[in-house]
Amino acid sequence: MTTTNDTRDGSTSAPSAGSDADFVADTNRSFLSRLYTGTGAFEIVGRRRMWYLVSLAIVVICVASIAIRGFSFGIDFEGGTQVSIPVTQGVTSQSVEDVTTKALGSAPDSVQTAGSGAAQTVQVRTDTLTVQQASTLTQALTDRFGPELTNGDVSISEVSSTWGKEITEKMLIALAVFLVIVFVYIAIRFDREMSVAALASLLFDIVVTAGIYSLVGFEVTPATVIGLLTILGFSLYDTVVVFDKVGENTRSVLQTTRRTYAEQANLAINQTLMRSINTTVISVLPIIALMVIAVWLLGVGTLKDLGLIQLVGVVVGTYSSIFLAAPLLVTLKERRSDIKKHTARVLARRGAVEAGEDVSAADRPVRGRSSAASSTRSARAAMDAGEEPQAPTGKRRRSR
Repeated sequence: MTTTNDTRDGSTSAPSAGSDADFVADTNRSFLSRLYTGTGAFEIVGRRRMWYLVSLAIVVICVASIAIRGFSFGIDFEGGTQVSIPVTQGVTSQSVEDVTTKALGSAPDSVQTAGSGAAQTVQVRTDTLTVQQASTLTQALTDRFGPELTNGDVSISEVSSTWGKEITEKMLIALAVFLVIVFVYIAIRFDREMSVAALASLLFDIVVTAGIYSLVGFEVTPATVIGLLTILGFSLYDTVVVFDKVGENTRSVLQTTRRTYAEQANLAINQTLMRSINTTVISVLPIIALMVIAVWLLGVGTLKDLGLIQLVGVVVGTYSSIFLAAPLLVTLKERRSDIKKHTARVLARRGAVEAGEDVSAADRPVRGRSSAASSTRSARAAMDAGEEPQAPTGKRRRSR
């Protein structure tokens, strides 16, 4: 961070630390240096309209995908029949799918491998089968993969959609309670504007995460629903950290004319930017490790679903806390009259500096016993002008 002083002849003197001149972010450093030091060189709040448009475009795409494509729900939500076949010689996902299609006359909804080693199985998901269809499918599988595969090795079970619906209803209740608690906590801990900005960020996370699942075609399972609540906690944590730094930087911003509220908030974002990136990387690495172990080594679908929703949510939550929540907070704050007047004062002072006017004693806050010093200066000015200074009345001025 540097500040520059304008002289009366229009030239610019060397930067001086602690000066009352305008703050200038240090943009001469390298990208990584600016990122690490947090000098305010990345203009995020100043370009918040651009980030609003980017966020709006993302939301529109996600909502359109949800409305048009919908979701790929798991068997726990839609119900159906699940067939489990242990992997023996010649048993593969493709061969099982071919046998199932030929036996039932239609392709199964999904065929995937689960487990590893001797416990590895092929999981087939179909619509609800009748007793006759289940018997026909079992016979076709044993004929194709026997004698290694017997009737007792083929496991066929029906899954009801009731459990998935109950999980969804409980998730919606938990989500509503969570949002109410978040709003109340942030309103008490910080202020109302921060509560509104945090809630908007959380809603953005929900919509975008759901939209990504719809766009890519990821399967929605009960583990996905549980993971969604987990990522909201991460996003809220990241947002609160940024807001805490914003509150620290803007605590006395109205008592000075050096920087606006928006500039102080942008500086806070820069100061926490590296921390947000580090937290995201540290959170993503174990999630990726979990997905690798779940998919490639164990083949456990539940772990894959849980890791996938967390991976998507962590990235989306980091984006929203930096590029949406904090800029939105500044927009809400600038609607207040005191922030508007302060911003106008700062800009007016900068205009005076650029015009070469002396603003060293202007727009200074009144502190301590400065009123007595001000009266002394007024009396001296009156004597210099040849006027008779007013005699003290002996009455103490009531402070307001």
